[in-house]
Amino acid sequence: MKKVFKMRDLDCANCARKMEDAIRRIDGVADVQINFLLQKMVLTADDTHFDEIVEQAARVCRKIERHCVILR
Repeated sequence: MKKVFKMRDLDCANCARKMEDAIRRIDGVADVQINFLLQKMVLTADDTHFDEIVEQAARVCRKIERHCVILR
């Protein structure tokens, strides 16, 4: 499944790159692209565990930038 999410309070491009690298390591993630300027994440992941993967991705984002939120 591929889905686009808006993000809020993503403050730097370097943090976006760190988030991409960390999210790619989550089991079931096929691809992720985070665009700092558009405040957008495109996530491609396993359909059967997609919601769980999004939750893990949100935790990863908060670890890197504590105010960053993935909007659903």
